[in-house]
Amino acid sequence: MGDGTLIVQSARGATYDSGEDLSDIVKNLNPRWAVRSRVSQTPGTRLWSLSATVDQTQGDKSTEEDIPLGLPWGDFIRWFSLARISNPWIAPVHGKTRFDLNRDGVISSFLNPQGQHLVILALSGLRNVSTSLQSDEAGNVVARVISDSNAKEEATILVAMGDDFRRAMAATMYQARDLVVALAYEDAQRQPGVSEFDGPVRPEWREDWYDGLGYCTWNSLGQQLTDDKIFQALEKLRSSNLKVSNLIIDDNWQSIDHRSDDQFENGWLDFEADSRYFPRGLRYTIRRIREENPHIQHVTVWHALFGYWGGISPNGRLAKSYETVDIMQRRGIGEDPGQIKTTTVIAKDDISRFYQDFYRFLSLSGVDGVKTDAQFMVDTLTSSSSRRELTNAYLDSWNILSIRRFGNKSISCMSQVPQIMFHTQLPHNKPQIVCRNSEDFFPDVPSSHPWHIWANAHNSILTRYLNVLPDWDMFQTVHDYSAYHAAARCVSGGPIYITDVPGDHNLSLIQEMTGQTIRRRTVIFRPSVVGQAIDPYIGYHDDVLLKVGSYNGGSETGTPILGVFNVSSRRLTELIPLASFPGIGSFCRYVVTAHAAHTISRPIKLDDPSALLTVVLDVRGYEIFTAYPTLSFNPGENKEVLVANLGLLGKMTGAAAVAGSKFHVAANGRLQLDTDLKALGTLGIYISHLPTLTIDDDFIATISGRIIPPGTVSISKRDEHVLEIDIETAWKEVGQPVGWSNEVDVRVYFTLKK
Repeated sequence: MGDGTLIVQSARGATYDSGEDLSDIVKNLNPRWAVRSRVSQTPGTRLWSLSATVDQTQGDKSTEEDIPLGLPWGDFIRWFSLARISNPWIAPVHGKTRFDLNRDGVISSFLNPQGQHLVILALSGLRNVSTSLQSDEAGNVVARVISDSNAKEEATILVAMGDDFRRAMAATMYQARDLVVALAYEDAQRQPGVSEFDGPVRPEWREDWYDGLGYCTWNSLGQQLTDDKIFQALEKLRSSNLKVSNLIIDDNWQSIDHRSDDQFENGWLDFEADSRYFPRGLRYTIRRIREENPHIQHVTVWHALFGYWGGISPNGRLAKSYETVDIMQRRGIGEDPGQIKTTTVIAKDDISRFYQDFYRFLSLSGVDGVKTDAQFMVDTLTSSSSRRELTNAYLDSWNILSIRRFGNKSISCMSQVPQIMFHTQLPHNKPQIVCRNSEDFFPDVPSSHPWHIWANAHNSILTRYLNVLPDWDMFQTVHDYSAYHAAARCVSGGPIYITDVPGDHNLSLIQEMTGQTIRRRTVIFRPSVVGQAIDPYIGYHDDVLLKVGSYNGGSETGTPILGVFNVSSRRLTELIPLASFPGIGSFCRYVVTAHAAHTISRPIKLDDPSALLTVVLDVRGYEIFTAYPTLSFNPGENKEVLVANLGLLGKMTGAAAVAGSKFHVAANGRLQLDTDLKALGTLGIYISHLPTLTIDDDFIATISGRIIPPGTVSISKRDEHVLEIDIETAWKEVGQPVGWSNEVDVRVYFTLKK
């Protein structure tokens, strides 16, 4: 670990008007950039947009140009970027006093000794122009611009400065959203394409999709997928009493021409499943899955944006039914451009009809969601005319028609391409969908596991602003890193899928992530704010714990959550201040639980000298801290009672199991808690004067108005200030019928003054 850096910030007003021009901030600012000051939508920041004219394409070749920008402040102490590590994926890159970025960066942020942050965002997808950030030999920021337009266009960069990184980041993203939406509206007026949502979009309960535990066939069943393998796997899940809510049938169900052992060479033949491995067809497979597993609410199937990895087979039924075109594209997914190959795809004029027919077939077969992979393929086309004609046509048709048919039950995958992120994912004018947030989970590559969590946490710094729910990918519950991955998925705020080998499950770990609803569905406890790395400038090899901040509930009244992960190769010890938690209130007192250590703190607040949490983590170690806000009641005689709803105990993010919570003094003088829970489990309540109370004399609790049996209420063996109520056992003993609600209505009354 290197030496630390002390940053002393000066006091500045909320308007953050330093009077400086951007040329005073960026040394040697290239005059080719036209600079315009913008009104920032976040307090304490300044914002500029920069534009530079780029030439049109020459022939059928994209115009490429490097346009120098300058050097932030002339020097800085740390920098952080999110850059493309391959065609489909982005990942974090870090550095200190010299900017050294040889990949295409989407965003870069710089920190100076005065604690100021300069965030630079390169916009892509605006009228066929893509812009990225790199460095030159002297360490200056350079914009790499690629234009596929047949007219002169402008490259656009947004720059924001502030004392708070999050606010500066938000300033650029909010402005980018406004620019993208405005430009899309102008283009739609000139060239109407696929109509927006002129038909009804089926409303969905979010619990049914985002909040259900999923099972994916990819790592679990391998690439030789058959209907029998799926049936047998689900039977083993049932025998383990593991009732998943969502099933994802991944790659290898489709009818493929198998021209090669290389999947990138194989094309799609027909909508129907491969008759060799699904001999009774897709509809039979889905019907049997649903009949034998009524707890499975949703079935999703995989397909590539172009149909399959190798597009459409020129000899299949699809090629005969739809107009096709042969395109030239770079092969593969890595940085190496690889060889150029010819691929058959659906032509522009038939893309919408193709997706409409395919999704109608899936819907009639019982499928109600899609995972659309290999979306980066639109960025591998070598012809500028093909890129101009097909990129947005495919992205718009897929996005609109998948949402129209399946609602929000779409997963966008391998789509961390700047053009896709800004054109398709940034606008908030359509339902939010799930989007894979990083490169894949690789169970057999030990070094990949800490990096997987690291990359996802940092990528979320950007993707949290998109109109997507970041998906940290599937994982296996029986694995050296299984609990590590489980904790990361829980604090991510995204969906959770497992891909266990059939019959090989860690049920206790699954119980830490999930709960059973009163309708016997298995749900996860997803914080309402997605998790992200809270220290953007800390490098992967700095031997510092990764902290992932999340939050559940409303502003000021919600629950901050902090996941902590050891990504290094040695044991680490740190003191973590309460101020590290996102959304901590200045005046509130919190009780902080540690999930793995099974501890709870005394009430602490932000300005307490002792508001520090000690954490010691071995290799592969993790901890999840949850800061529960307390409420204060004064029963008189200079006494104070502090209370907090701890949600479901024993769950990694049990605070997110609380759908509603309210403490108030009842007419009889007792304190009353009204809370709604998303699932059954053990409810925890922190009560500061609990040691002076008795369960028999001072408590009464109800479920939907019925008295809870006294035997289901106890005082925690871990802390004498925590009351535990076994809601699951109480529900069974009370025999409460299931009503219209999915939630458990619990009321607890207890003595306030003793």
